[in-house]
Amino acid sequence: MTVRQDQLKNGFRIVSEQMPGLQSAAIGIWVTAGGRHERIEQNGIAHFLEHMAFKGTERRSALQIAEAIEDVGGYINAYTSREVTAYYARVLKDDVALAMDVIGDIVLNPVFDPREIEVERGVILQEIGQAYDTPDDVIFDWLQEQSYHDQPLGRTILGPTERVSAFSREDLSGFVAEHYGPEQMILSAAGAVDHDALMKAAEEMFGHLQPCEGLIPETARFTGGEARQEKELEQAHFALALESPGYRDDAIYTAQIYSTALGGGMSSRLFQEVRETRGLCYTIFAQTGAYADTGSTTIYAGTSADQVGELATITIDEMKRAAEDMSAEEVARARAQMKAGMLMGLESPSNRAERLARLVQIWDQVPSLEDTVAKIDAVSTQDVRVFAEQMAVQARAALALYGPVSGAPTLAELQERRAA
Repeated sequence: MTVRQDQLKNGFRIVSEQMPGLQSAAIGIWVTAGGRHERIEQNGIAHFLEHMAFKGTERRSALQIAEAIEDVGGYINAYTSREVTAYYARVLKDDVALAMDVIGDIVLNPVFDPREIEVERGVILQEIGQAYDTPDDVIFDWLQEQSYHDQPLGRTILGPTERVSAFSREDLSGFVAEHYGPEQMILSAAGAVDHDALMKAAEEMFGHLQPCEGLIPETARFTGGEARQEKELEQAHFALALESPGYRDDAIYTAQIYSTALGGGMSSRLFQEVRETRGLCYTIFAQTGAYADTGSTTIYAGTSADQVGELATITIDEMKRAAEDMSAEEVARARAQMKAGMLMGLESPSNRAERLARLVQIWDQVPSLEDTVAKIDAVSTQDVRVFAEQMAVQARAALALYGPVSGAPTLAELQERRAA
């Protein structure tokens, strides 16, 4: 498999990887314009724009966009995160040019029909309402808000209802003009693709674009804090976040191995102690996420009202114990899980195309898989123990609780237990 990377004169980047033997391909445009690129009065507009891209262009109606891809058996979708908005499709190899034409069309030529804006506004308001009715969705929004209080990175991707209710056609067009320049875009493709053909099509479709300044995102500060809402639910939802490295820091590999060993699978410490030994919950996990300049290690569990206090204190105790006796076997298992998860995922052209786009966004190049595996393998048991001590005692923390949580300890009480 060969990765090829090019750039047009205006800064538009193209990256692809041909995967021999495949009869299909994944292709998409990744735009460095997510939730953290919004000003406060724009909160939610990146996601609104993602929806509107599918509601009609100068050449295609909303139905024609869907039919163009589905008529050839493919699928097309999009998502908005805090750092990117992505528009992508999966098609058979003979339909790659069609997929690129459709994706380029929806990114470059949305008409923002006022009637469609009102229809989609209603859809997004329903989406926001659904999120509020889903405890294990809303609790992570609250946790993010407490982790990065009063910052773009801490705001919800969907945005508040009052802002979504007020966005106009001019607001959408203005966000495109500010953020959808060629230097903010990456065309990424993997599978049965021809890089030279992609380059030619990219030049024809995107070569005329003029650079735009964009909005340099505010440097993130992990503030920490607590959000707690009592509500009559079946379960008490508990989420704890601890400040961790960003993805440009090699310590991210240590952080990911730590969270995998702590709560990344059925053999992990939290799963074994909290669920298997004590029966305090059905779901518990730990994971590490990262942004350009910050990250967080998150622990989540759902339990009953009368057991949430015990679950919270045992979680802190297990974190402290990991700093003392994390074994070489646990670290080796976590390393193996990380490498297997990464390599198995890359058997999918969709996952591979996304990985290529993200690496180009982060590094402006694609480090080899061998380099990544070497960095994972270089993490020692001592590295993980040192990191575990930082997480258990020193790292800034944020806490979110939702449901029958009157018996849960406060963040201050958990901090005291960490320091004890």
